[in-house]
Amino acid sequence: MSTELHPVPTASESGRATALLRFATAGSVDDGKSTLVGRLLHDSKSVLADQLEAVAHASRNRGQDVPDLALLTDGLRAEREQGITIDVAYRYFATPRRRFILADTPGHVQYTRNMVTGASTAELAVVLVDARNGVVEQTRRHAAVAALLRVPHLVLAVNKMDLVDYAEPVFAAIAAEFTAYAASLGVHDIVAIPISALAGDNVVEPSAHMDWYGGPTMLEHLETVPVGGDPSTEPARFPVQYVIRPQSGEHRDYRGYAGQLASGVLRTGDPVTVLPSGLTSTVAGIDVLGRETAIAWAPQSVTVRLSDDIDVSRGDLIAAGPAAEPTQDVTATVSHLNERPLRVGDRVLLKHTTRTVRAIVKDIPYLIDIDTLAHVEAPGSLQVNDIGRVVLRTAEPLALDPYATNRRTGSFLLIDPADGTTLTAGMAGESF
Repeated sequence: MSTELHPVPTASESGRATALLRFATAGSVDDGKSTLVGRLLHDSKSVLADQLEAVAHASRNRGQDVPDLALLTDGLRAEREQGITIDVAYRYFATPRRRFILADTPGHVQYTRNMVTGASTAELAVVLVDARNGVVEQTRRHAAVAALLRVPHLVLAVNKMDLVDYAEPVFAAIAAEFTAYAASLGVHDIVAIPISALAGDNVVEPSAHMDWYGGPTMLEHLETVPVGGDPSTEPARFPVQYVIRPQSGEHRDYRGYAGQLASGVLRTGDPVTVLPSGLTSTVAGIDVLGRETAIAWAPQSVTVRLSDDIDVSRGDLIAAGPAAEPTQDVTATVSHLNERPLRVGDRVLLKHTTRTVRAIVKDIPYLIDIDTLAHVEAPGSLQVNDIGRVVLRTAEPLALDPYATNRRTGSFLLIDPADGTTLTAGMAGESF
């Protein structure tokens, strides 16, 4: 077995190694989100001939002379008939420089939960603005949701520049207003790009109509934005998914804990703490795809062996470095996703990484008005699309990191114990 020590990849090296960017699009109704995504797919030659023909046929049936590229993502019949996006549309495409998974999210207020779902795993959010309308209520709402979810990179795409004669002052005013608002939310990595998704200006190819703009095209920025963080700067968190313990044969003495490293770096010899029990041990070995290695980093799937025969089971968290103090009292900001309201006194299941425990809703102190960020006294319940503050009491202790420092181990779901449906998405300790 090989025990060769491999260097930990830096953020840029990790980005090149995975070459995958997850990003979400958001914006107000009719700002052109689906058209932008369709243009990206079309101009990057990521659309198959039969797909393009199907879109052209659907467009002709609607009386349009040219293919409506928005139909490449608006896949539901209701979406095509109404010309709006209702559900999150996930699409995969690739260029020679990077692979992409995009989430085209709805613009309507009543589908805020869909935007939360699409942006929860995104490393970049594209917020579209109609150049004719500027920053509107939904623009601020989507920027606030992206900030709340700690999406690392934000792109302001000022669309439909062809309808304002490609005027630089229009773009500059919108970019200044949006940047100031995003900064008030704590977001500072913002890139503004003037585009016309319909005409293709600055989407994949530079625009011939905006020589005053010297920045990257949308695709160029997506291909070059840093992907992932530097694992060596994060504390190691390893949720145990499965205990491997052969009962017979030559490996009967083997005991390993399989799962995906949520964050940080683990090395052979590292002292670790098993949470929530608090038991301590040392990493005796790490196996990757059946071969031993001296080091592993997020998000690798590995099997960890410990030097001590201690009680570790599915749902436990193996942590190296400073670890969160296990607690049964959880205070978090949540986005309610279900049509069924969440009420004080409700008994739910709380799923955190690979651990699921029973919990009760003790208090809902306030809602967050996403448009103004004001705290509104809650009437003891959360309705669908509401974002608010919740206090929970769990039956067993959990080791939740603050969401602001670890998106993977700081997030959780509330589940209906009766039928298993997802009710609410939570972010531990997070608030505006």
